[in-house]
Amino acid sequence: MRRSRALFAAGAVATLAIMLPMSASAASDPPPPQQWTDQLAAPFSLAADGHRVLIADGGTGVIGQLQPDGSVVPVIDGIPGLTGVATRGAWMAYGSTISEDPTQEESPILESGLNIRTPQGDTIYADLHAYEEQHNADGALRYGITDPESCVASDPRATYTGLIDAHVYNVTAYRGAWLVADAGANTVMKVTDEGEISTVAVLDPVPVEITGMIAGAMGLPPCAVGDTYYAEAVPTGIAIGPGGAIYVSTLPGFPGMITTAGAVWQIDPRSGDATQLASGLSQPTSLAVSGKSIYIAELEGAGVSVLKGGEVSPYAALPGALSVATATNGTVWAATMASDAGPGALYSMWKGKVKVQGHVIR
Repeated sequence: MRRSRALFAAGAVATLAIMLPMSASAASDPPPPQQWTDQLAAPFSLAADGHRVLIADGGTGVIGQLQPDGSVVPVIDGIPGLTGVATRGAWMAYGSTISEDPTQEESPILESGLNIRTPQGDTIYADLHAYEEQHNADGALRYGITDPESCVASDPRATYTGLIDAHVYNVTAYRGAWLVADAGANTVMKVTDEGEISTVAVLDPVPVEITGMIAGAMGLPPCAVGDTYYAEAVPTGIAIGPGGAIYVSTLPGFPGMITTAGAVWQIDPRSGDATQLASGLSQPTSLAVSGKSIYIAELEGAGVSVLKGGEVSPYAALPGALSVATATNGTVWAATMASDAGPGALYSMWKGKVKVQGHVIR
């Protein structure tokens, strides 16, 4: 996921300290997390289909299926830039991305698309990068410091319009098709089983107040402190709720990514309008819905949070939470990112015994 646009100081992001919020307490004690495996690298996405659990590990390029003994059996491997995975019956869809230099976050993306696996084992590729080149849905939006009275208004680096930049991040099944949260294009796209692409919603820029820390990191003069920087929305998680409601999490691009500017939105599929349901999140990268609860993985927050009744509260203390999914029986699954503290891991949260399907479907 390309999350930053350092317009004034290259490499500044790496020098910044992350802000860690979350002090609210949960309304009721959730079940303790049960660890299944601790051999994951970058589990960007989970798919819980009944008792079948799939893990999209972008660090290894493997979609694996969890086994009852905690092992993970590869289903598809060798996927470049693997991100989201979703299922719909015997269908599967997953994202892939190719960049010039995969080791660099800001490396130009050459290809990004959705791979749709049919029940017969064929794969249809929907080229979202080509679609972005043709449409650039956020091309009319202005990012950066847009105030003409700002002391940096004359600097051509201070503002820019939406760039041609597709990066498939997460995917979910939706009414016989698929919805994609594209973190580069700042859009939600619909993809049919035949690979036809359309734009569902364009996420507006996110206002972030420039602090002294942000100004210093971006190489801005002190007079810019207090100005508003409009960051790219960067949709990350996407899920469908009761009645077909569409929910999206956003992790704003730099400098929003180093603040608590993350949010959850509900998207109107007819108009594309987005209504904010929650804000103040720390790098939300995934969400899942079960009944009236929305579970959110916050990479730099307290772990997995839950949004219910308009309030966000902690659900599971899993630092580095990267992805979350829910099964039809209400089981909550979550995976963490590998870090200096150790490899990534997969957990389940459920009051009873959790069953896992061992039969591998390829």
